[in-house]
Amino acid sequence: MRLSPAPLEDWLRDYYFTAQIDISSSGVEPYTMAQLRELTGIRPVDIDRLVFDDGYSLGRPELRRVIARAWGDGDPDKVMTTNGSSEAISLVLSALLSAGDEVVVVQPGYHLLVEYAAGLGCRLRPWRLDPANGWRPSLDELDELVTDRTRAIVVNFPQNPTGATITRDELDRLVAIADGAGAYVLWDAAFASLVYDAEPLPPISTLYGRGIDFGTFSKAFGLPGLRFGWCIAPPDLLADCVRIRDYTTLHVAPLIELLALGVLEHADAFLAPRLAQARGNRDLVAGWAAAESARVELQLLGGGAATFPKLLGMPSTDAFCDDLFNRLGVLVIPGSCFGVPEHVRLGYGGPTSSLVEGLERFSTALSEWFD
Repeated sequence: MRLSPAPLEDWLRDYYFTAQIDISSSGVEPYTMAQLRELTGIRPVDIDRLVFDDGYSLGRPELRRVIARAWGDGDPDKVMTTNGSSEAISLVLSALLSAGDEVVVVQPGYHLLVEYAAGLGCRLRPWRLDPANGWRPSLDELDELVTDRTRAIVVNFPQNPTGATITRDELDRLVAIADGAGAYVLWDAAFASLVYDAEPLPPISTLYGRGIDFGTFSKAFGLPGLRFGWCIAPPDLLADCVRIRDYTTLHVAPLIELLALGVLEHADAFLAPRLAQARGNRDLVAGWAAAESARVELQLLGGGAATFPKLLGMPSTDAFCDDLFNRLGVLVIPGSCFGVPEHVRLGYGGPTSSLVEGLERFSTALSEWFD
């Protein structure tokens, strides 16, 4: 297996830990350990009683039951807990796909969802989101891409980096297209709870027998450093994932699963405040973009905690993003990391004060570059 470089991770490795102000993230403001304990009721004695033994290959049973009830059809045999959703996605892709398989991927998109299948030797069929169409996914285009050779359709709606999503009717059509080809649908639901104009879409695994859901604490839950995720998939496919896992991570650490159980039993206490904060921050970004309309073209879409504005008259934003960081201490992601160099990824899920200051400095840099 030969994987392409991940430009997004290369950029973050160079800049993330020394940024004064981070308005690049696609997730929400992270919680502290103290906040986690307060919201879950986990006590020091509960942690002290933990024995650092090996864990279950598919995950702690009571944790799998909670996930199955909240995001699946109630069957814990379809659930696997993982070290972040990245492990879940890579395990499922490795277990499901073979060299030569045809795979539909959304572009621009997160590198794991696009490039991992290529590293397995698959033939990619890009489902391209068009900025001229407001990044709206076209189900007609998907229908043209899917053939009887399509093994999987890999999506994440709401989408990273654009925030684009689909309606319930479009979801039903997506399922019908996949079913007609006998294809699996791999659905990265990292941003499923971060929606503003409609109710969250139902999990794909509850609608379609070949539907696979991936969940994570990294985005809407505000717990990226906990590195906890899960997938909901047919049990026979999970058995194949375990065979691969036996050679890699084996299981999720018992301490992580203890904390994760507490979080999932109080999920709304984590999700609701961060959604409210992101909603308010989103309005601030809309106002900023309106004031900068001569230099910034922005379409705020229906979900996520990041947007993908175009800097007008700038064929590549790499030098601008580098200058914004080095002189003004503000981190945003150049669109080249997603193959669209004239854009930037701007996150609005973090602290409001940081967003306000970051946007002010962003405007300062824009005035210097354009005037």
